[in-house]
Amino acid sequence: MRGNSIETKSSLKWFLIKRFLVVMLFILISEEAIGILYDNCVIPWISVFLETQQITITSNGSPIVLLAYVLLYLIASFLPTGVRSYVQYALNEHADASFQIAVDSPMFTGHWGTVLRIVVIVLFLILIVISVLPYLAGAFYYCRLVTKKVNELIEEEKEQQLAYDRQRNLLLSDIAHDIKTPLTTLCSYSKALSDEAVQGKKRQEYLDAIYHKSMRMSELITLLFEYVKMDSSGFELHKEEGDLGETLRECAAMLYTDYEDKKMELKIEIPEEPIPYCMDKVQMSRAITNLLTNAVRYGREGGKALVRLEEYTITVADDGMEIEQEFAKHIFEPFSRADRARSTKGGSGLGLSIASKIVQMHGGELKLDCDYGHGYTKAFQIVLHEGAE
Repeated sequence: MRGNSIETKSSLKWFLIKRFLVVMLFILISEEAIGILYDNCVIPWISVFLETQQITITSNGSPIVLLAYVLLYLIASFLPTGVRSYVQYALNEHADASFQIAVDSPMFTGHWGTVLRIVVIVLFLILIVISVLPYLAGAFYYCRLVTKKVNELIEEEKEQQLAYDRQRNLLLSDIAHDIKTPLTTLCSYSKALSDEAVQGKKRQEYLDAIYHKSMRMSELITLLFEYVKMDSSGFELHKEEGDLGETLRECAAMLYTDYEDKKMELKIEIPEEPIPYCMDKVQMSRAITNLLTNAVRYGREGGKALVRLEEYTITVADDGMEIEQEFAKHIFEPFSRADRARSTKGGSGLGLSIASKIVQMHGGELKLDCDYGHGYTKAFQIVLHEGAE
């Protein structure tokens, strides 16, 4: 869920940035179009009209500022004479040098003059509203987009939460099953030994079975602990510069005897020159080891396996049983195993899931290639990126 939350935030961030740029471009184009319209049509017409009323306007500034000044000037004409003169004088004083209003005679006198002033004020208000309309439309459009996107993300998070709850319940069910099976054997065998119902060689077989079942339970609990720990909010990688090739060699050497015991040929193709990479060596080693363990566990006895490093791509391939296409879609999910009966002879179903999480936390990707070729039936590939932090 933590990974999904980060992806959601990143997706929302880029969505907002892109839409904001689109809205700003729309505002810029609209503002430019309105400016051209005002400069070439509206302002000249207004100037001609006002000149017939003995009002002269000189302006090289913004059309919107011009409209605002003229609007205030007209509104001031409704004020008492002394106040009107003061306000109109103040407007001229505070105006830019490129913008001046000059009145040569009383403006709009009489009853019709009052009506005309009101009409002109309304007209100027409409023109100002049209001037700021791109900003209002852009803000409205952007708010609608953001609201819609946030609602979509909320619905997605709800669906993800439901899927997470279902996966968690399935996870708990699988844990209970995988622990209950060896635990049942432990209880029955220990009871038989306690009652001295088993003697001789059979007794040693029971003791060996108890040991192996105990080790399996310990392995399962350890893997489960690692899986849960990596999904917690407090877990962080401790990255430092290291040699990817050397790390891969150490992991292969550690499991080399396991391949020999299964009479498998382990082919190692790792370049001699160092391949520097900033990583958490402990966690990256765990991911690689899980892949190597998976290859020897499910590889063919007497078969072969490959460990290859090409630039920043690690490949672990084997010639064991092929993976069905349907199962391959879910292979990196926790407790995914090809044996649907959940036989205890296989792995825990957590190793690949843990490896995938570790690789993702390093900014890479763990992939399954069922058509790798070269005599191998499948290959797991850790694809990392140079310079990833």
